[in-house]
Amino acid sequence: MDDKNTNINRYDDIIHLPHHVSSVHPPMPVSDRAAQFAPFAALTGHDAAIKETARLTDERVELDENAKAVLDEKLRMIQEMLARQPEITVTYFQPDEKKSGGRYISATGNVRKIDMYSHLIIMADGLRIPLSEIYGIEGNIFGYTENF
Repeated sequence: MDDKNTNINRYDDIIHLPHHVSSVHPPMPVSDRAAQFAPFAALTGHDAAIKETARLTDERVELDENAKAVLDEKLRMIQEMLARQPEITVTYFQPDEKKSGGRYISATGNVRKIDMYSHLIIMADGLRIPLSEIYGIEGNIFGYTENF
């Protein structure tokens, strides 16, 4: 029992002294004091990794020989009309930078150039579309031909 009383009375000599305020160090702001008790994020980036894994991508569709021939014919028609900068809609595959697969994008605009050396369609707005990624081309310049 004496041990318990000793522990209770242990700080009796300093309990009524004024609170010490440092003359060298300014007091910590209340917002910073609260932050030191915030939960520790041991798995930093874990939420972002889970969201990235859950993000869906499309698989690239391989065109058959007939579809490739139709695309080649459409590109030839566009090449012949480049002086008029024809308006077309191009659907192409954009590979994902972080995981396998990607997504299909449709872009509408006027064609400025077909660069056969770099294998690109260059649109008037500066968009550069790789010829190897094109899935389909549509536009009024093709008349009533079947669109892929």
